[in-house]
Amino acid sequence: MAGFALTEPNAGSDAGAIIAKAVKVGDEYVLNAHKCFITNGPHAKFFVVFAKTNPSLGIKGISAFLVEADRPGVSIGKHEDKMGIRLSTASDVILEDVHVPVDHLLGPEGKGFKIAMQTMDIARVECAACANGISQRALDLSIEYAKTRVTFGKPIASLQAIRFMLADMEIRTQLARSLTYRAAELIDAGQTDSKLCACAKAAASEAAMQNAMDAAQIYSGYGYSREYPVEKLMRDAKIYMIFDGTSQIQRVVISGNLLK
Repeated sequence: MAGFALTEPNAGSDAGAIIAKAVKVGDEYVLNAHKCFITNGPHAKFFVVFAKTNPSLGIKGISAFLVEADRPGVSIGKHEDKMGIRLSTASDVILEDVHVPVDHLLGPEGKGFKIAMQTMDIARVECAACANGISQRALDLSIEYAKTRVTFGKPIASLQAIRFMLADMEIRTQLARSLTYRAAELIDAGQTDSKLCACAKAAASEAAMQNAMDAAQIYSGYGYSREYPVEKLMRDAKIYMIFDGTSQIQRVVISGNLLK
């Protein structure tokens, strides 16, 4: 299991603001970094750590390194007590004077930011796929509940207000899934489209959040209870609008591609 160690306490959406350093000494690099929100942090056998080998060059001075978790100086910090996706662990990863051989440099020196962004394109489509699952689950649960919940002598599925909510949930799910599949097809064909990856991530994550909220509304009071499954969908859905680039960052990517 691996960890993608890019984010820092003051460098999330602005990945170029990382302050982690890697100094070349002889045939080694010495790394110092404090990374946070690192998925798989407590369990990873190695990390891809992004650090500045030449801080004066900005993003062009960022390099990527393979760092084994059991190297002296690598430690795991605070575990995040998250609102959702609680089965996915995340923690701080701290590197203090960690020595790695030069052959642990991943790609050429100074190409770390490009590697990170190329990785993020693919990760965003994977996030979109997960979010689509939440959207579909929210819809499935809502249909099941609407057919069995009776008010005023009839199932609530007979009410136009509920029917239109279900229809909108289906529209959002189908649109987001189609975008995700198209972005994934291009990745498989070696023609990764950053704009389309961002579109898929934004559309799918926002669809998942709205579908989860609509499911809770259809369940009414039961939707707010932990005895029923839809409140968990709401908690899980929100993170997809945040990690691997917030919905706002996706719009920065999309508009930048449109205007370049």
